[in-house]
Amino acid sequence: MREGPIGPATDTLLVAKARSGELDAFESIVRARTEAVYRLTFAILGNEADARDATQETFVAAWRHLPRLREPERFEAWLQRIAVNAARMTLRARGRRRVREIPASAVVLATQPSQPGPDGDAWVLDRAMRRLPFDQRAILALHYLEGRSVAELGDVLRIPTGTVKSRLFTARRALDAAIAEEERP
Repeated sequence: MREGPIGPATDTLLVAKARSGELDAFESIVRARTEAVYRLTFAILGNEADARDATQETFVAAWRHLPRLREPERFEAWLQRIAVNAARMTLRARGRRRVREIPASAVVLATQPSQPGPDGDAWVLDRAMRRLPFDQRAILALHYLEGRSVAELGDVLRIPTGTVKSRLFTARRALDAAIAEEERP
């Protein structure tokens, strides 16, 4: 099976087989989703080693809890929720309070064009993202990096869409303020 997203019919079949204990089916799911889970955890954690740990923990937890998955058709949202929680636990295990840098190339946000290099947009965005708390960084990564809609974010985070909108607004505002602070001479 190739790396990358699995089609909906194949996805449902693999999840059903994995839920019944078929290790080969779960291995196919892992191969297909490892890159996406790693990208998400790296965007949240900003550290390769921590992202690898969180990615591994995501799949270990998914295997353990797969038989209890109530809605197999929502496997993707369920797995992303596990990944966000694994990233959170990785931060706690390391005793960190704040999330470290995120590669600006991975997240496309509208910023004013400026010079390339250490004082350019990428560096400003990286430093600004470092200032954000975990929950704000996670919701921005899920929305902008993973391309999740407001409704999908509600599923992943288990919160109402109105709350998602509010948190996105707050996170964007915090990012704008952090960018403004970084751009000050």
